[in-house]
Amino acid sequence: MISVCNVSKSFGRIEAVKNVSFVIERGEVAGLLGPNGAGKTTLLRLITGFFPPSDGTISIDGQNLLRAKPALRKKIGYLAEHNPLYYDMTARDFLYYTATLKGVPFGKRKKAVHRVVDRCGLGPVFRRLTGKLSKGFQQRVGLAQALLDDPALLILDEPTRGLDPKQIIEIRTLIQELGCERTVLLSTHILPEVKMTCQKILILNEGRLVASGTAETLEKRLKGSEEFRISIRGARKGEERFLSELPGVIKVTLERESGDERDYLVVSERGRDVRSLLAKCILDSGLELLTLKAAEWNLEDIFLKIVTQEPEEYEVCSES
Repeated sequence: MISVCNVSKSFGRIEAVKNVSFVIERGEVAGLLGPNGAGKTTLLRLITGFFPPSDGTISIDGQNLLRAKPALRKKIGYLAEHNPLYYDMTARDFLYYTATLKGVPFGKRKKAVHRVVDRCGLGPVFRRLTGKLSKGFQQRVGLAQALLDDPALLILDEPTRGLDPKQIIEIRTLIQELGCERTVLLSTHILPEVKMTCQKILILNEGRLVASGTAETLEKRLKGSEEFRISIRGARKGEERFLSELPGVIKVTLERESGDERDYLVVSERGRDVRSLLAKCILDSGLELLTLKAAEWNLEDIFLKIVTQEPEEYEVCSES
């Protein structure tokens, strides 16, 4: 659905996007993740055709965005970071006005507006001024205008920015539902939002795409070792020493001790699953094995490992 090939964008001497390439397939929900100033908004504006790239090509549905007919842009729905509402208009008037700007035929306009009102849950505030709505409902109005001409591609820039926790959950749920019907690309710096809504993650840092893939594939490629957590019970028997002597084990660290129960983090060589060895060694020593599981990286671990690299260390991590 989206193909970005060697795209760069400069503003004078400032290179905001640097040789970025990726593909998002039809029906995928992808999250563009990165710290503030990473170039996320610039990249989204390039994909929506807001301005042209300095280098490279962007294709939507197999067509070059800059060379295609204007009808191609009707496949794109866009919610900007700063939701451009007219606060002196009601939600109803704003949506009808936007439908007119988007070229929705007069005979289909009412049906289109009511479809997005129902989809975005705007019925209770349909005739209220947008300037008097809560931030959550304002974002819903913004989503509704992006959906007016039923686009195949929905691009959302910081869709939960400034919302309270309840509103974030509401908008996140709505995005998940919309993702079942179309391709979605959203940008954010909120890590849980990406993990809960996106099948694919793109990490941008200092204008470069430094990683792409699922959370699981990124974890596998970034981890330099395997980690396991174990909980045991019984009198101390110097388990740190005999566990660390097992083949493939690099380090054993005590994380918690309470009475005769202890939790350890065991680090082993990359690609080496030592769980069966750990279990046998613990049980043979007369200790009780309460839990034994692989330690999971969360998205925060992955993100911090990537964005704290020096620029010269950048190497795009992808699924392929």
